[in-house]
Amino acid sequence: MLAFFVMALFAIEKTFTASACQEDDTLKIISREEWGARDAKHITNMSNPVPYVIIHHSYIPGACNDTDQCKQAMRDMQDFHMDDREWWDIGYSFGVGGDGLIYEGRGWTRMGAHAPKYNDQSIGICTIGDWRINIPPPNQLKAVQDLIAFGVRDGRINKSYKLLGHRQTRPTECPGQALFDEIKKWPHFSSTTKEVKMPANTL
Repeated sequence: MLAFFVMALFAIEKTFTASACQEDDTLKIISREEWGARDAKHITNMSNPVPYVIIHHSYIPGACNDTDQCKQAMRDMQDFHMDDREWWDIGYSFGVGGDGLIYEGRGWTRMGAHAPKYNDQSIGICTIGDWRINIPPPNQLKAVQDLIAFGVRDGRINKSYKLLGHRQTRPTECPGQALFDEIKKWPHFSSTTKEVKMPANTL
């Protein structure tokens, strides 16, 4: 009887794991281990579901077109955030590359460092590249949208979430004018949060 119970539990666990992997495979999420992330210096947990999704662009590094380039871009951003800015980890919850893949940053449940006053209540998605003039390719945009949709389905993002561009939280060009104009057309974009204008003497 005990052996049967153990086997039943194993079967349930196996089914659950396979289901979770299937969702990740659909989204093509590359784990921190797979892209070669460093260990975080410190972790602060965050409650889900969050009410905000904030879109960024990396500016530097520029667009990545294959998985090796995108993994390197994630490592470069993490090094810059941890070494130059002395943050605990890469600032974003996720990165999305021109290869159409999603790269795990701090993930769903760890507080990010990407948007002042919103870090503890938002998922920050970095669309790797400089999107001031051109918008990202369709597969990259679709991956961002798929990630948001999964976050809602999985209870990580509130069903009535507000979508913001980074420039609506602080004075910055991010996520680039072209990408910002694009996300204005997406569901849940919030025009009630106005852009924070950059000072005239900054680039």
